[in-house]
Amino acid sequence: MRTAYSVETVRAAERSLMARLPEGALMQRAAAGLAAACAQLLGRVYGSRVVLLVGSGDNGGDALYAGARLARRGAGVIALLLAQDRTHPGGLAALRRAGGSVARPGAAEELMRRADLVVDGIVGIGGRGGLRPDAAALAELAERSRAAVVAVDLPSGVEADSGEVRGPAVRADLTVTFGTHKPALLIDPAREYAGSVRLVDIGLELPEEPELEALQHADVAARLPLPQAESDKYRRGVVGIAAGSVRYPGAAVLAVAGALRGGAGAVRYVGPAGDAVIARFPETLVSDRGPAKAGRVQAWVVGPGAGDDAATVAEVLEADVPVLVDADGLRLADRDAVRGRTAPTLMTPHAGEAAALLGVSREEVEGARLTAVRELAARYGATVLLKGSTTLVADPGGGAVRVNATGTSWLATAGSGDVLSGLSGSLLAAGLDARDAGSVAAYLHGLAGRYAADGAPVGAHDVANAIPEAWRDVGG
Repeated sequence: MRTAYSVETVRAAERSLMARLPEGALMQRAAAGLAAACAQLLGRVYGSRVVLLVGSGDNGGDALYAGARLARRGAGVIALLLAQDRTHPGGLAALRRAGGSVARPGAAEELMRRADLVVDGIVGIGGRGGLRPDAAALAELAERSRAAVVAVDLPSGVEADSGEVRGPAVRADLTVTFGTHKPALLIDPAREYAGSVRLVDIGLELPEEPELEALQHADVAARLPLPQAESDKYRRGVVGIAAGSVRYPGAAVLAVAGALRGGAGAVRYVGPAGDAVIARFPETLVSDRGPAKAGRVQAWVVGPGAGDDAATVAEVLEADVPVLVDADGLRLADRDAVRGRTAPTLMTPHAGEAAALLGVSREEVEGARLTAVRELAARYGATVLLKGSTTLVADPGGGAVRVNATGTSWLATAGSGDVLSGLSGSLLAAGLDARDAGSVAAYLHGLAGRYAADGAPVGAHDVANAIPEAWRDVGG
């Protein structure tokens, strides 16, 4: 499990560790890891040209000490100081002793044009409200240069706890972070500024519950529902799909496609697209008597392609089993009905749908995804899966938010979300709780998207067909 902690938690852990170490030892650990990562990126350190962008905090001190280590190995290291009177004195002295030099920001354009490596030590994890104009200018020059850019702990200009980016920010090829990941390194929009991320262990002791967590292959494999010797189709779980309409029969077909590959033993379909579903998937149990009379299920999926069928959405929400609400169902679901449910509810909006539910603009949701998913979960008393390039899953009671980044931009295609809904619903029926069902489904769906696309355009049905490959990859 990859985890991320808030700035406050990291600061407390650093203070506790520094109290037990010689003065400056923690910064030296960080600088050693940073210098090693820079050297690996450069390949050949001797004769390389390195420019340090140095702010006034410890972040700048890390950059200076790392620069000193590179200078001792024969690199030409020049530090651009944004606040000369507040530069870390020990780091600056170490750089000068090692043969490094100092320049004013006015020389930045020429220096960065010739540099092999730019190290961003402008602002640390405590930065808020965007970069000042002088720092923003350096971020722009770094992006225009041909040099590789390494961010110290976090790209300057992104906010560590929220992942928000308020104006210009450094775009790094590599971010070297210390002790633990910070939330901004795992969620968009900040994540796209970080490049590759390298975690350097500096010995922090952190609490058991993080701010964010990201499942890895082994975590997903441990949660996959696997049939036992005594299993039959009903013991493995039955998922009900109430989706589609005369206008949107394809949504029903795609939701069933995802459900059939999600681990449940059987899929019941209720809705006006029964003929289309049976034609494609004859193993589906089709009913035209409505959700309440369709037969026993362990979970429902409602909403994909539902049009204006509010009555079916309301009927499904009355069921005493886990329910996944997606697409049109999000618009049609009564908030009090969702909040009043005793069984788990999983809502799966994209940014536009989340914005409508929160009464804000789509841009606000996309700019502050972590805030949005938590707010939605709290308002509806439901687990919320916020779809996007990084999918977030939040429980209504708080706790660590799950983040998933296995997807590909090719998944931004019509019907892809319907497949995810069916897959998630099947995992609910197989016995996973809402948080696990959403995050495991997002992981498999993202991998399936990658396998199906393989660098080319892909349709939602291709994604559904690739789910078994993703499952085998994870489970094997």
